[in-house]
Amino acid sequence: MIHEQRIYHVMPGRMPDLLARFEQVTLPIWARLGIRQAGFWTILIGGSNHELIYLLEWDSMAEREQKWAIFSADPEWLEKRSRTEQNGPLISSFSNAFLQPTGFSAIK
Repeated sequence: MIHEQRIYHVMPGRMPDLLARFEQVTLPIWARLGIRQAGFWTILIGGSNHELIYLLEWDSMAEREQKWAIFSADPEWLEKRSRTEQNGPLISSFSNAFLQPTGFSAIK
């Protein structure tokens, strides 16, 4: 199992819009495409309150490449993403990392 950590640096004042897009648009599309999320977090204390952090769960890098490519080109996603950004972008930048569990990790 591989987990992909993605950190979105959200434009000031746009966190509610980004959270709504994930809940109402992105997650249903991911469910249709078989993309599994392991959790979403915002910063409560410390760091920046302009960050959204989430984990995706993949069986392999090959699965990730295949499903992410399909998602990135999905017509419904492209149309709804464009609509949610009519008042400007929701994120200023993002980073991602692929995490491998240790032998003693509770999550494998």
